[in-house]
Amino acid sequence: MNKLTSLIQWFDPKRYVVYLGFILIFAFFAITLADDGFLTTRNLSNIVLQTAPATIMAVGFVFVLSAGEIDLSFGSITAVSALSAAVIMQEHSMLAGIAAGLGAGLAIGWFNGVMVAYLRLPSFLVTLATLGLFAGIARSMTNLRSIPVVNDTFTGIFGSGSLFGIPSLILWTLGAVIVGHVIYRESRFGAHVLATGDNANAAQVAGIKVPRIRLAVLMASGFCAGLAGLLYAGRIQAAKYTLGESDLMIVIAAVIVGGTALNGGKGSVVGALVGSLMMGMLNNGLILMGLPVSDQMIVRGLIILIAVAISLRDNTR
Repeated sequence: MNKLTSLIQWFDPKRYVVYLGFILIFAFFAITLADDGFLTTRNLSNIVLQTAPATIMAVGFVFVLSAGEIDLSFGSITAVSALSAAVIMQEHSMLAGIAAGLGAGLAIGWFNGVMVAYLRLPSFLVTLATLGLFAGIARSMTNLRSIPVVNDTFTGIFGSGSLFGIPSLILWTLGAVIVGHVIYRESRFGAHVLATGDNANAAQVAGIKVPRIRLAVLMASGFCAGLAGLLYAGRIQAAKYTLGESDLMIVIAAVIVGGTALNGGKGSVVGALVGSLMMGMLNNGLILMGLPVSDQMIVRGLIILIAVAISLRDNTR
């Protein structure tokens, strides 16, 4: 009887909601859109490719949310990073452009982190402010013009290329998820992130440098957003200020649906991957069904609302 009770306690259905949801949504579209090309290899691979930048942003967002913080600025970081890389590559080497793009993401993440960790400002307000600030900077960098990316090596590495037949965007996604999962689950840093999100005061008493953790997770989010910007620029062979604008809801939904608690202290990088693919599949299916953008936004909003309700209910017990 005790073993049965322990097994029931270990098998928490909430841990598998995202996987069940993924299967149900896939089955629904597979049946209703069987004649519209949903199950074709090209369409399914496009879903994975299109969600690659959002998935990588979601990996960074898992760390932020697990530490009890929030980052609303990653969409703007994505645009600034992509534009920085594109502008630099017009006059300098590809490596300089990559360094500029990733450096911009890290720098903005560091700025957010300093405001939150050492000036003790709420991360919600700080990143809401920098969301608008860097969205404006992205617009002013090139006077609303798109910057073409003509470096074939760059677009191959970050966009249209492949290795052993596997598209580079999929390789970047797998790499980010594997590295993020290992750090999150197997490293001391990951344990400190979870401890900080669970109870920051207790973590501080236990010797964890809580301000450093907060700074680090926001820098990680900035780096992931910077990498996502490079992937966008490589895939569409251009950089523009609108990159990342529509990703805020998608990434938040993917991470929360994937099992990361809004209050911190619990999360899943693999769950965020599945959540991101589920949101991409949902967008794809709704488009194939002919639903307008407004209806797609309504559906995404409902999914976020349901996920938040489940997350908060789980944490108040």
